[in-house]
Amino acid sequence: MGPLTLYIVPATLVIAFIILSATVKILRQYERAVVFTLGRFQGVKGPGLVLLIPFFQEMVRVDLRIQVIEIPAQDVISRDNVSIKVDAVLYFSVVNPERAIIQVQHYLPATNMLAQTTLRAVLGQHELDEMLSDRKKLSVDVQSILDAQTETWGIKVSNVEIRTVELTENMVRAIAKQAEAERDRRAKIIHAEAEFQASQTLLNAAAVLSRIPAAMQLRYLQTLTEIGAEQNSTIIFPMPIDIIKPFLEILEKTGRPVGANGAAAMPAVTVT
Repeated sequence: MGPLTLYIVPATLVIAFIILSATVKILRQYERAVVFTLGRFQGVKGPGLVLLIPFFQEMVRVDLRIQVIEIPAQDVISRDNVSIKVDAVLYFSVVNPERAIIQVQHYLPATNMLAQTTLRAVLGQHELDEMLSDRKKLSVDVQSILDAQTETWGIKVSNVEIRTVELTENMVRAIAKQAEAERDRRAKIIHAEAEFQASQTLLNAAAVLSRIPAAMQLRYLQTLTEIGAEQNSTIIFPMPIDIIKPFLEILEKTGRPVGANGAAAMPAVTVT
């Protein structure tokens, strides 16, 4: 073997390996190959073994699995002028490899940027209370809008999950004050309703006592029993003014003075 052969054989092996690697491609089950012949779209091939014409054909691998994009925190101003930060997670997959390669330059960053702008636009149309309570509904709205816009790119947006809604410290304190005021309002309403129900019950009881005189006597005896159970030394006997009114008239006719409380004035007694 001459010295020239020592250089030709390794070079031939290297060239053969380069041609073989450019000709034979193996794609996994979740991959597809978008093949171009002299720059023109030829077709979508795969999975498995794909053969290409070296130097005339090239391919672009496309992953068909569901991909996850973390949307960074976005500054959003709600419809009621509240500044918040919202982040989300986007799930999407490529359903048309041809469009994903031809219609958009880089579908992954393009989908990410579109998701950010759509998230700000959708959340800016709602108030803060809706963002905190109807988060699932807002996620569905963002998902439907993204899916409609990325359909021309061959992208299918399967889900959008709004993770956190971050408020400023001033807004957190304001919401806490609002919740405290709401609890106070409910407590006052409950107390007023209880007073109304109690007064209505007392009114009904008074109506029953007025119709049945014996019921008033029983109530009076029950009150005496309650007073006696507490071992009190003083017992108050309520007496209607109609009972003592005839006696007061007799005293007035006899000319005896009547005290301020309706009792006859006692004559002064001098003790020596």
